[in-house]
Amino acid sequence: MKWKLSVLVLLMISGSAVAQVPAATIPEFKFARQDKSYFTNKQLATGKKLFFIFFDTECDHCRHAINFLNSHHTELNNAAVYLLTLDDPAKTRAFLKQQAPNLLTKKSVTILRDHQNEFINKFKPRKYPSLFLYSADKKLILYEDDEKQLPVFLKHIKAKV
Repeated sequence: MKWKLSVLVLLMISGSAVAQVPAATIPEFKFARQDKSYFTNKQLATGKKLFFIFFDTECDHCRHAINFLNSHHTELNNAAVYLLTLDDPAKTRAFLKQQAPNLLTKKSVTILRDHQNEFINKFKPRKYPSLFLYSADKKLILYEDDEKQLPVFLKHIKAKV
C-alpha cells in the first residue's frame, strides 16, 4: 500500500513540476494478465480502437469511471479495452466483480497488471483514472484524467473513423 501511495505522489509531483505529455503512440510494454501470463504491445487487438484505463482500486474517481463503463459496456464494442492497474490480482478481481461485472464478461476487455511500473514511465498519465484512446494504428486520439469526460470517449469509440 505504501509503495502505491508513493508512486501516486511521485506521479502527481512529476505531473505538476513538468506537465507530462501522454504518449502520442502506444509504446512497447510488457504487463501481466490476471493468470500471470504476459501481455505485450504486439498482442494488441488489430482493426479496432484501443482504450486504456489506468486505475486504482482504492480511488473513488476510478470507481466512478469503472462503474460508468460497466453501465455503458455495449457502447464499447468498437474498441479493445485494457483495464490496467498496479494492484494485485485478487484485489483487482474483487473490485471489478463489484463495480464492473459486465466488463468482466466482455471478450474485448483485457485486465492487466503493471507490476514493474512501466505504464507511468511510458504512457505518461497525470493521475488516476487516466483514460487513453488510441486509433487502430496506435496513435493517440484522446487523453483525459477526468472520469466526467467518459461520454466524450464513448462518442469517439462509436464513431466509425
